Amino acid sequence: MLNKTKLAVTCGVMTLMAGACFAQNDGSKSAELPKYFHLDFVVKELEGGKTINARHYSTTAAAGDNGCSIRTGSKVPTPAGGAASGQYTYIDVGVNIDCRSPKEVDGNLALSLVAEVSSVATASSPPVIRQNRWNSSVVVPIGKPTVVFSSDDLTTKGQMQLELTATPVK
Repeated sequence: MLNKTKLAVTCGVMTLMAGACFAQNDGSKSAELPKYFHLDFVVKELEGGKTINARHYSTTAAAGDNGCSIRTGSKVPTPAGGAASGQYTYIDVGVNIDCRSPKEVDGNLALSLVAEVSSVATASSPPVIRQNRWNSSVVVPIGKPTVVFSSDDLTTKGQMQLELTATPVK
């Protein structure tokens, strides 16, 4: 009878210890949850240093996650096989932004960024498509608007910029 009691007490203690271990593991997993960031992108068109147009795009990304994408735009018809054929090919224009591998590094957010901004430049047939495409790894200070990409327009004195502000989600 004494051996059965010792066995029961030993099993009970081991069960309690196992429960405590699981509780500790669950607590450490909650501490490992990824940190989330709200990403605000602003596409700016500048002429002579003054902003003449700005468009805002936002998303949320988790540090250590695969990333995020933003897609917005239109399909522009262009005649295929001659104007009289009545057939059209559609060209995608708009804004495409891809964020990959975001991670927090010393109070900054580091991520791989691919951005494409395209639009119809004229109403001519066939349409002329303006396009800016950027691809780079960037580091931005958290909470501070930062111009991550910039390029001059080839035909005017205009400039296109992409600004990013990363804010922690609380």
